[in-house]
Amino acid sequence: MEMESRRPRGRPRLLDRQKALEAALQLFWRRGYEGTGIADLTAAMGTTPPSLYAAFGSKERLYAEALDLYSASYGSFLRRALEEEPSARRAIERILRDAVEVYAGGPDPRGCMLSVGALTCAPEHESVREDLARRRLATIERVKARLDRAVGEGELDSATDTEALASYYAAVIQGLSIQARDGIPRKVLEAIAEAALGTWPDKAKRSRRGSQLDS
Repeated sequence: MEMESRRPRGRPRLLDRQKALEAALQLFWRRGYEGTGIADLTAAMGTTPPSLYAAFGSKERLYAEALDLYSASYGSFLRRALEEEPSARRAIERILRDAVEVYAGGPDPRGCMLSVGALTCAPEHESVREDLARRRLATIERVKARLDRAVGEGELDSATDTEALASYYAAVIQGLSIQARDGIPRKVLEAIAEAALGTWPDKAKRSRRGSQLDS
């Protein structure tokens, strides 16, 4: 009697981790952490819950990796401007304009993933909110470090409150993010960025004002 031939079972399709992570990033960016369920993620990533957990450990760890990817790609414009521009003012100008481009570009404005991710959340997700807050504060510290350098190089007056100035521009950037998400027209966002740049503490202007007061 002939043995019945059996077809070998196919191996389960391997998860393309980077492609899946990009799909998760896009979904988290649009819906936020709590607005994105495991079923939504597996559908977008083309995988199953067991494969998702095997690759990323948990939804929270997946979100953290998506945030890392966002910071290294879509959100990297701030770091690049601070590192590449020859002056702090040029860096801030580039950051504001690039923020409008990233937040309002494309057919579906989404703002900044760090700003719109989870400002408030359920108690069991407090660690996610804390991580986002830590990342936002780190951005302010990065801008402050560049402003401190500008003070040391003489670009900014020695009396400049670099912490307040960095926090101010961070607030403008976050405001651009939220307004872009709300559908404010791009030309309005560009005008806001231009107005914020106009508040830059020009050292020459300050010196002229001081001279006028002394005369």
